[in-house]
Amino acid sequence: MNVSILFGGASYEHEISIISAITLKDKLSALDLNFIFLDQDHTFYLIKADKMDAKTFSDGSYKKAPKLSMQKGGFFKKGRFGSSQVACDRVLNLIHGADGEDGTLAALFDFYEIDYIGPRKDASVVSFDKFMTKAYASVCGIDTVSYEVLNGERKSSIDYPFIIKPTRLGSSIGVSIVKNADELDYALDVAYEFDDRLLIEPFIKGVKEYNVAGCMTREGLELSIIEEPNKEEFLDFEKKYMDFSRTEQVSKADISDELKAALYAAFEKIYTPLFVGALIRCDFFVVEGKVLLNEINPIPGSMANYLFSDFTELITRMRMPKRKEIKIEYAYLHSIRSAKGK
Repeated sequence: MNVSILFGGASYEHEISIISAITLKDKLSALDLNFIFLDQDHTFYLIKADKMDAKTFSDGSYKKAPKLSMQKGGFFKKGRFGSSQVACDRVLNLIHGADGEDGTLAALFDFYEIDYIGPRKDASVVSFDKFMTKAYASVCGIDTVSYEVLNGERKSSIDYPFIIKPTRLGSSIGVSIVKNADELDYALDVAYEFDDRLLIEPFIKGVKEYNVAGCMTREGLELSIIEEPNKEEFLDFEKKYMDFSRTEQVSKADISDELKAALYAAFEKIYTPLFVGALIRCDFFVVEGKVLLNEINPIPGSMANYLFSDFTELITRMRMPKRKEIKIEYAYLHSIRSAKGK
């Protein structure tokens, strides 16, 4: 299978996406891979595999690579005698944050009839915004941590300590734990730097967290092992930056069969049918025996490859939603012409 890994984007998580792509270069080496970089100016570049390293992007040398355009059916490279299509069976959307997870690229893929792995437009809307995710979880019958939304306000009714999060950002960017009133103004300044809408949640000390990933394949919904992340108060940007380069499979969480079943059931309710076509990771809290959804990662770092025993084989078996073909025959316009005798 020929897979084009699309990464970069005009996002605060741009560099995280590059790390994810470099990681998957080795993890998916058994496949025929292309690497397509989207820079902050929304220009596509075809990057050679041997140039997939941090220096290529940090020093700007990627700009020497061939530029690509998106057209019906895929990506095209301009040549001396016209344009040629980049060989690709499927695009893997690996752009974290804006462009990749907000539905922008999903809309373009659908418009140009390009097969891709990633969240569709409606799934992107639900999972990109943490407030929308809370509403979606409620509809699915899944509980979440209590919360408050700030739209420019600088105070909260939630008791200290609490967590401040930009609603439309991942990788723990702009996230702070506020333990008292003296820390509030600075934490708000940091969070509002990244988003004009914030989510406030009570900080639950010592909370148990579990991660589950999965996707729809030709055989049905396939789920990963359940991971219990090793963390302190929370994974800040630096820790998550390193986390995105993981390739070795992690160990299974040591939990009861009952909790395992509850976590898998919660994931299935979240995933089906909205996220078909994407490989997602859900992060859950368990508080007093109750499973709570913390967040949905529609394009997880390095595609959560470390949660699967054979990640390459899984990618080749993913099932994509069927595109509905619309045949336009102009029957109505023909009937009008016939009625008027023209």
